[in-house]
Amino acid sequence: MERWFNTAGPNRLEDHYTIDPFARADWPELSRLIDQKRYFVLHAPRQTGKTTLLNAMAEHLNAEGTYEALYLNVETAQAARDDFATANQLIVRRMIERAEVFLPGSWLARDGRKFAKEEGLGGMLSGMLVRWAVHSAKPTVLLLDEIDALVGDTLISVLRQLRDGYNDRPSAFPQSIILCGVRDVRDYRIQTSGGDMIAGGSCFNVKAESLRLGNFSQDEVRDLYGQHTFATGQRFDDPVYSKVMALTGGQPWLVNALARQLTEKMPELRDRRRSIGLDDLDEAKEALILRRDTHLDQLVDKLREDRVRRVIEPMLRGEDGLPAGTEEDIMYVTDLGLISNGGPTRSEIANEIYREVIPRVLTYSIQFSLHGVLEDTAFHSTDNRLDVRKMLEGFQRFYRENSETWRKRALYEEAAPQLLLQAWLQRVVNGGGQIHREYALGTGRADLLVRHFYGSAGNRREQRVVIEVKVVRAHRSVESTILDGLEQTSRYADRCDSEEAHLVVIDGRDRSWDEKIYVKECVGPASKGRRDGTGRAITVWGM
Repeated sequence: MERWFNTAGPNRLEDHYTIDPFARADWPELSRLIDQKRYFVLHAPRQTGKTTLLNAMAEHLNAEGTYEALYLNVETAQAARDDFATANQLIVRRMIERAEVFLPGSWLARDGRKFAKEEGLGGMLSGMLVRWAVHSAKPTVLLLDEIDALVGDTLISVLRQLRDGYNDRPSAFPQSIILCGVRDVRDYRIQTSGGDMIAGGSCFNVKAESLRLGNFSQDEVRDLYGQHTFATGQRFDDPVYSKVMALTGGQPWLVNALARQLTEKMPELRDRRRSIGLDDLDEAKEALILRRDTHLDQLVDKLREDRVRRVIEPMLRGEDGLPAGTEEDIMYVTDLGLISNGGPTRSEIANEIYREVIPRVLTYSIQFSLHGVLEDTAFHSTDNRLDVRKMLEGFQRFYRENSETWRKRALYEEAAPQLLLQAWLQRVVNGGGQIHREYALGTGRADLLVRHFYGSAGNRREQRVVIEVKVVRAHRSVESTILDGLEQTSRYADRCDSEEAHLVVIDGRDRSWDEKIYVKECVGPASKGRRDGTGRAITVWGM
């Protein structure tokens, strides 16, 4: 029976192509911590395989026979919010239900319901854990999933109960408890019903380790996709693997979602005799972005948080670094999986798909309004190529007339000029090309590669155009900004093998539009990337 690529819920080995969760998570280290009676945290971004791993751990520990282990998702108690008594009841009820199915011979399954009726509400969870440990013939292990879904007094109550029972392990409390969520417990900022703010680390100061479940490596992507090839005979062309890594950064949901799109959603590829190539992968990526499944919608929702905006907005602007005091924000956004953390001066968006999704989402209303302003072929020449000069002239006029209005409406106001340009480009190339975006802290710029596909003499051709965006900083002159930009644009154009190169210079200082709007034909520095060693022609657009 053919298995498939999973994008919803934990993997089942009999149904889904799966990478061994124990290999991904360093099982010897996890088992050592359990043997040493440690309480620890396992965290990772959403949909990276945490639940699959926790279920596998519980099954393995029970099959091994040394421990009595129970996996428990506490997300059902989220609805109780600050009503910790009700939350305790919900957690304990779910705990008993899980035990009745997966630990049918345990005290929890046998007498748990009876005890729950007698126990006082406030300490019900800790009381249940005490009785479970006391009556179990083996040391108990509790794996708590979605712990950071709890909020306020409920989260404080749960963490403190676990901490208070720590000294009684393993005879009268679980030998080991694993807390699993998106963030490390140290990053919890818990607001009580009384308005006080409490750090999660102070509520759970018995944590021995904090382990992070990483993304897939390229070898693991090969392994996962190779399972489909082995089962069906359908091959992936070799360049696909490295491109999947660039698009996803190895993020497990994205890796599986692309493969599912390729093998299930594209009718022509349901013929397993057809191999899967780079063009197919491009089509699958675009469909995934446009469809915006749950995973991508969750990402979009996070962009509205101030902690996320303080990190992402400077990246979109091409800043040299982050303001002081944002170190915790960087850790938080890294834990969400939105960025790869290279430190406060060198962090970047985690993968190419996120780099495309973020500006598209932030400029959706602009793009929608442009449908009434621009025709699909507004800047196409007679030979179907993109007239880039005409396109940027049009944007100059549009920017001059609309930038101040759009800035006030933008969610990321400081990055509005860069986002406005990307919205314009997205509308222009929509359906006939792609925009590849590169932006990160520490670069001082944002790099855009426009790939326009067109037909010529019955053949499919590709036009490659580099557009570099730089902002005139308060301490820099326009001239020095352009000089740096020419060098950076030249290097990027050489790397992308583009036939055209443009530098957009955004001047947000208090100057007249006549001073800020200009076009200059320049030549970049002599380049080793060009066969004749000469400088590249670069058009500079002031805005």
